[in-house]
Amino acid sequence: MADVDVIVAQADERLALANLMQLYIHDFSEQWAGTPRGDLEDDGRFGAYPLDPYWRDANHIPLLLRCEGRLAGFALLNDASHTGHPVARNMAEFFIARKYRRGGIGTAAVRAILNRYPGVWEAAVARRNVGALAFWRSAVRGHPGVQDMEEIDVQTSAWNGPVLRFQICAA
Repeated sequence: MADVDVIVAQADERLALANLMQLYIHDFSEQWAGTPRGDLEDDGRFGAYPLDPYWRDANHIPLLLRCEGRLAGFALLNDASHTGHPVARNMAEFFIARKYRRGGIGTAAVRAILNRYPGVWEAAVARRNVGALAFWRSAVRGHPGVQDMEEIDVQTSAWNGPVLRFQICAA
């Protein structure tokens, strides 16, 4: 398994996270084809993602992911539920830079995050993002502490896609 460091982002790393978010939105924008979402602004950047809660609210956790000391991605955690059932954590956003994909970095990062934050989780996947669904199924099922995993199909005005709901037991 790849060696990944998962670090809670500090205030002086806010710009790095905002810059990574631009790459994430670029990658994700193909999921929004045919919709008004994901358009570039006149300055050539995507609209800003609402990151303020991640620097202000205790239930919002910004994580930076490093591979061999180099920035490789990020994860944003919160406690929002897509299913309407209580959760300890929700994987709000997850991004691995293209250079680090398909080598186990993403899976190692997910498992390290789950190890650090046991409890009931949700990971929602946009319906069109078929590759991400396969990744999340594999990353979660392969975690040794996963229990009660279920996949719930959600079709509401707030979310459209499968939601993996599961428990991670503390080691």
